[in-house]
Amino acid sequence: MSKLREMRRSFRAWKNCRRLEKEGEHYERLFRERGLSIPGDDEIRALVKRRFPDKAPRPKGRLHILAVYHNYNWEGPSFGPSLAAFGEVRTIDWRDPALAGGIKQGEKGWMARMNEGLLRKAAEWNSVRPFDAVFAYISGEQITPEAMDGLRALGAPIVNLALNDKEAFVGKVRGGRARGARDICGRFDLCWTSTEDALPKYLAEGAIPIYMPEGANPLVHRPYEVEKEFDISFVGQCYGNRPEVVSRLRAAGIKIEAFGPGWPNGPLPTEEMVRTWSRSRINLGFGGVLGHRGAFCLKGRDFEVPMSGGLYLTEHHDELAPFYEIGREIATYAGFDDLVEKIRRLLSSPDEADAIRRAGRERALREHTWEMRFERAFRLVGALE
Repeated sequence: MSKLREMRRSFRAWKNCRRLEKEGEHYERLFRERGLSIPGDDEIRALVKRRFPDKAPRPKGRLHILAVYHNYNWEGPSFGPSLAAFGEVRTIDWRDPALAGGIKQGEKGWMARMNEGLLRKAAEWNSVRPFDAVFAYISGEQITPEAMDGLRALGAPIVNLALNDKEAFVGKVRGGRARGARDICGRFDLCWTSTEDALPKYLAEGAIPIYMPEGANPLVHRPYEVEKEFDISFVGQCYGNRPEVVSRLRAAGIKIEAFGPGWPNGPLPTEEMVRTWSRSRINLGFGGVLGHRGAFCLKGRDFEVPMSGGLYLTEHHDELAPFYEIGREIATYAGFDDLVEKIRRLLSSPDEADAIRRAGRERALREHTWEMRFERAFRLVGALE
């Protein structure tokens, strides 16, 4: 039975991988046939200015911002304080049952009722003080194209963040509607994606995209003065090849602890998670996309761990290079044998480990805060001076 389950899992992974390959080929063909090109910052500003010709930017600290997202665990501590640096923030949690009159997500009629409640609340606030910008972290799983038209009627530029466009730009399709960004992306004024190869997809669908990764919040992601208890730790969900790698590391005599949903240690609250990075000599990272061998993308941990002062050792892939000096600010590995070698070397070279740890934190603080990401986005849509 176990072998049969493994065969089924492998077949599903292959089928999904093939679907994504076809999706990528489809959008690359459209991108080429239409003569599209990736816009730079100046072109993005000009495109958005055409939509809001009379909009005057405001100074930092004076914006009125509508934020639409659900706080699963990291979103609130990351987005909330960072957005507050720009002014007054009104937040709508799309998962709040009160928006849908008590109907819960997954129940019949939830999306329609929730969208109605969301638009009603946003319009009420906008009538008292018009919004200067809208930040959203939503997809077609939460909002319809028609509701997006209502959000656009507020008259403020809308920035939407998507962190899983490697496999979820289209996502599941129900009743002809994509659960990803495909059917709604053209209604945003700036589509912020952490997936570089999704840019042609957005452009083919008539959207204005920008490639910009996640960030971290230095008020949350900071070093703690605690003793080093773990040689190496991993904090994150237990799925894909992660349990196998952890098991093989233990079999190789390496002391590793894993925390998060699915691990025996269970998940950690945000503060304890950050403390764990300080309690660890090395913090392990995985860059792969679930079910897609050889596919990688940037992760939130790529910025949270270094900013927290943790020594970060993650899977090597090309998207890391523009954001860190590999080997000096973070460490990377290619394959299991290399991982074991890097762990043993770093554990036996505390001076080198400390130098990487310090340099990684300096780089993250200098270039990779959520506030910096929002500042760029709000300037691009003309909301911020």
